[in-house]
This record gives sequence, structure tokens and C-alpha cells, in this order.
Amino acid sequence: MAIASINPATGERLRSFSALTREEVEVKLARAATAFQEWKNSGFAQRAAVLTRAAEILESEKRRLGALMTREMGKTFASAVAEAEKCALGCRYYAEHGESQLADEIIATSASRSFLKYQPLGVILAVMPWNFPFWQVFRFAAPALMAGNAALLKHASNVPQCALAIEDILNRAGLPEGVFQTLLVEASGVEAILKDNRVVAATLTGSEPAGRSVAATAGSLIKKTVLELGGSDPFIVMPSADLEQAVTAAVKGRTINNGQSCIASKRFIVADSVYDEFERKFCEAMQALRVGDPMDESTELGPLATEKLRDDLDAQVKEALQSGARILTGGNPIDRPGYYFEPTVLAGIPRTSQAFYEELFGPVAMLFRVRGIREAIAVANDSPFGLGASVWTQDAGEQDEFIDGVETGLVFVNALVASDPRLPFGGVKRSGYGRELAAFGIREFVNIKTIWMK
Repeated sequence: MAIASINPATGERLRSFSALTREEVEVKLARAATAFQEWKNSGFAQRAAVLTRAAEILESEKRRLGALMTREMGKTFASAVAEAEKCALGCRYYAEHGESQLADEIIATSASRSFLKYQPLGVILAVMPWNFPFWQVFRFAAPALMAGNAALLKHASNVPQCALAIEDILNRAGLPEGVFQTLLVEASGVEAILKDNRVVAATLTGSEPAGRSVAATAGSLIKKTVLELGGSDPFIVMPSADLEQAVTAAVKGRTINNGQSCIASKRFIVADSVYDEFERKFCEAMQALRVGDPMDESTELGPLATEKLRDDLDAQVKEALQSGARILTGGNPIDRPGYYFEPTVLAGIPRTSQAFYEELFGPVAMLFRVRGIREAIAVANDSPFGLGASVWTQDAGEQDEFIDGVETGLVFVNALVASDPRLPFGGVKRSGYGRELAAFGIREFVNIKTIWMK
């Protein structure tokens, strides 16, 4: 894929970039390795100061950075500004808590003194996606840098200006040269970088095929990886739920980031006694969404990020219909410049359909009618993915049953699934492994060294 910024609202090519040569990559690798040797010995106070300054830049320039995100990948301007703010929140969180999360941990044993020491690993390769072009990077970078690691960013090829802007922010915040560098390389160049001895670990957020590739390469070299892959999150509605709140949340959950989020609600599993009312209200609300220019602050749903994503989604919907699914509303690309797709609701998706098990990355919802909680949990778990789940019930017993029974890394009760710097984030099954954020995230890329003293 060419490294280029293309405005998904218009299809206009904004800027193209040449991929780094092997020699240019080598310079950056050498620089990263050297920079790590100094950065690992910096104190927590220095690291916290850099992250705090980065947060200040993100906050003061959030509208400029938000416009950049919107132009490159099509998210609504308001959500892009909010993303810059969330990155600032993540930086501040680790600036304030990173030192205590990595403090020596005393453990009583037969030794005169025994404890754990957390030490940085080295240069970490981050392979990041386009859908949250700033947040996905900062939720890795803030803890990794606070721990004393160096980082190399291979960002998605359709958001190169975002990638360069992130490096610029961190450099302006006072990060020493070479500690964080953007690598403008194509996907085919990742393997060689990961195989380099100076790169000690990798993290990837993205598609399952990309995760398999990075995991296979890293595994062959015994290098640590963290993978945050796809999701087909269930949104479960039981009879005791506040239906108005559930419908409002369902629409937001399906269309957040123009429907392009791993933790977006995608499969709507509704108890039989409230199904008909939920379906009617949900379809009406989806039909009423304002689709248009993502820079227009009245727009509620913008374009998909690329032409290929729109075409792939169209093919998935067509396959579902051929397999026996029904369209309740929408179902087609929108005939206008850019990569728009109608807000769509499908019902009656059979298990023989590929769409039943695939992730639909766009504003397409799948509705399922179930008889009760056991069937709801069974349908929710009938997926290769296990990232998040949103369950809507006022019944305390049902809440406990969902928390225990749904096979996901995250369960949100009467709320939408969301990432929060204070809570670990990650999935199970084919949604990946490892955790980002909170104390768990900052400890993923450190050497947990055991010290035993007689």
C-alpha cells in the first residue's frame, strides 16, 4: 500500500511520501539503540516531565491535530478533538502513576531481603492502525517511554502525517533524539525491522492477519509481543433494561468512529420480549443519523477511511444477504464523492453466513433475537473474537451471570465498552493477548527481575 494521505470524505490525495530506504531505516535503528542506553538511565522525574509537556501540547493544539486526523482518516472533527484530549489524559496518567507502578516490590521469603525490580527492555516496535491514529499510539508510547524504553512507530500507511505529528509532539516535549521515531515504511518492511537484534519486542494493534504475521516472526526469535486484534463485540439487551438508554447507546456504539472501532458494538443480542420494540427504535435512530462531511460539526456519521474498506464492507453485506439475512435499513454504499456507506441494520443472519463470524468494520449492525440469558450468552460466545461486551440489565443476578459467562477481556454493564488509562485493556481468543493501560500495560515491556539476598 502506498504511503499517502487521501481525504476519505472526497477521495482527494493530499500528500504522498516515499518509503524509507534500507539505509535510512538502519540509521534510525542505530539511533534508537544508542538513545535507549541513555534514556533507560534517566530518572522517572525526567520522563514524567516529558509526558506532562506532551499532554500540554496535545491539549493546546487539539483542534489542529483533530483536523489532521479527520482529513487523513475521516473521523468526525469533534471525536478527533476528543481523541487528542484522551491522549493528553493518558500521558498525564503515566506521568503521575508510572513511578509507583514500577517501584521495587518487596516480597517476604526465606531471604534476608527479596524483591522485584522492573527494568526497561529496550527498543520496542509498535505497528499501529489508522482508526484511532493518535490514541492507539499514545496508549502504547506513554507507558513504554515512562518505563524507560525506546520506541519505533510503524503507523498505517494512510495516516503518515499523524505519525509524523506524534513524533514531533514528543520531540517538542523534550524527549531526547532517537527515543521515539516514526518509520515511514510499507507493511512489507516490518519483518526485517522486527528481526533486527536491536528490536527486542513488538506491539501490534490491527487485523488478525497482521497479528499472525508479527507474532510468527517474533515468536521464531523469542521476542515478546502484545497483540490487540479485532473484535465483534456483543451488545446484549435484557427485559429489565432501560430501553431508551439502550437504544441510544446502541446507535452510538455501532457508529462510533464511523463504525470503525475494534470495541464498537457489532452484534445486538436482544431478549424476545423487548426485541420488536428495540428493533423498531434502533432502526429509526439509525435512519435518522446525519451523514456527511466529517469536518461539519453537525455530522454524526462520516466516511469509511479508504475505498477498499467501503468495498469490503459492501461485499460482506451482500454475502450476508445471499446467505439469507434481511436488510431492515440501509445496505448500500452512498453515491457521492468519498467512501460513505449507509447506516445499516441486518437481521436473521444464519450461522452459515461468513458475516456471522467476521468483524464488520463500518456502520453495519447485526440483530439477533434470543429467548433468555442462557441463549444470549451462547450467542455472544459463538464468535472467534473476545474483546469486549456491553450488557444491559437491571437484574443483579443477570449482571453477575454475564460477568462470569461472557468470554471477553472487557464487560461493561449498562454502559458502552471504552478504554480508560486506569483500567487494563485487551481481549481473549482471536482478539489477541497481553494488556495495555493501567499498571498491567506499563509492565508488559519491562524485565520483571527477581532479586534474592541472603
